[in-house]
Amino acid sequence: MPRTTLDAPPGTPDTDVSLSHGLKQRHLSMIALGGVIGAGLFVGSGAGIAAAGPSIVIAYAVSGLLVMLVMRMLGEMSAAYPSSGSFSAHAERAIGPWAGFTAGWSFWVLLCTAVGLEGIGAAKIVTGWLPGTPEWAWVALFMVVFCVANLAAVKNFGEFEFWFAALKVGAIGLFLVLGVLAIAGALPGTDSPGTANLTDFLPNGSEGLVIGLLASVFAYGGLETVTIAAAESENPVQGVARSVRTAMWRIALFYIGSMAVIVTLVPWDSKEVVEKGPYVAALDHLGIPGAAQLMNVVVLVALLSAMNANIYGASRIGYSLVERGQGPKGLGKVSGGVPRVAVLASSVFGFVCVMLSYWRPDDVFPWLLNMIGAVILVVWIFIAVSQLRLRRRVEREAPEKLVVRMWLFPALTWVALAGMAGIFVLMAREPDTRVQLYSTGAMTLALAAVGYARQKARAAHD
Repeated sequence: MPRTTLDAPPGTPDTDVSLSHGLKQRHLSMIALGGVIGAGLFVGSGAGIAAAGPSIVIAYAVSGLLVMLVMRMLGEMSAAYPSSGSFSAHAERAIGPWAGFTAGWSFWVLLCTAVGLEGIGAAKIVTGWLPGTPEWAWVALFMVVFCVANLAAVKNFGEFEFWFAALKVGAIGLFLVLGVLAIAGALPGTDSPGTANLTDFLPNGSEGLVIGLLASVFAYGGLETVTIAAAESENPVQGVARSVRTAMWRIALFYIGSMAVIVTLVPWDSKEVVEKGPYVAALDHLGIPGAAQLMNVVVLVALLSAMNANIYGASRIGYSLVERGQGPKGLGKVSGGVPRVAVLASSVFGFVCVMLSYWRPDDVFPWLLNMIGAVILVVWIFIAVSQLRLRRRVEREAPEKLVVRMWLFPALTWVALAGMAGIFVLMAREPDTRVQLYSTGAMTLALAAVGYARQKARAAHD
């Protein structure tokens, strides 16, 4: 039976009292700012541009609007009930333990696998600079560095992310300034392209736009980390509220703004957009010396930042699940304010994924990638449904906790759910994403079945 009050189940704290609160407001602010600039923006946007052409700006705007709605919903719940379990804890409170179990463990698998993928990407860049060195050794080094940093204290995670984010924000900011100057014809030695590269706005028709839209949706992954980190900050409620309220301009500036500058400066069908990456292609077009290596450094930082954030996020989600009786008790052990067993387990799982990419590149590894392909959409659906159910309860029982409010509730929540359903339909239409949709669906159903069985067994025992 769904709960009708805001009381959490036994063992489900509103805040994680055994974790430290070592993140300062400057850490949280920069995590929110830099967390928007993920590796997907640098690495994956080239394929989207090649498919959608200049209409990639529309694709990023549409998916960005959906992400803003999701972040607003998540912010409303996280400000009311700060928890390192974030959406997983909210789903358990709103829908039931099986929902928290499903959302939490599917996201844990996604984050751990992403750690491995980001490590591989970072190692490829470094081996390009130092040919002959083994990729796996670099991945292992990165994994050890971030694992040790996360084992020591949460403030280490915060410091890494603070400086990583500062570099990413600075690089994107400089790129946007140079790009706007070039478009305006104010950059010395560069002629303004005008609108010449925008005339063929939909080069591959609606099908290309759909591919670009799907690529853009998954580039936004990682925004949830700030609501996880807020639970360990000095002022969780204020931190979540500030981060969510500034999400709109951050997404508009960094994602949509970047895409608009790139497709204006560089022909969408230029081979360099895919081969070198869109940012390098744009800087090369401007004739800026050393642009390729400069952007490789920024991409490396983005990948390392994502590794660090995902090890942190996975460990806190795992810890929260165990605290709520949804996983093996060993993962919940806290020492020095840090869930160190969860940090180790998340790092080891990530490195196993790396090894699978070498040992079983043709069967097991692709299967794993397909399985996590649509997890972020599953999580967003849990967020939307949880917010629909929790909002009325909070209004009725604890209205003072509504520090952040979803816009035009419940209309925009239903609009967001309709948008997610539409993306599922589009994924089912495309051969490349159809396999991901079915594989993720199978994993989600399996986790839901296990979670529901555990919920029934616990109810019978109680």
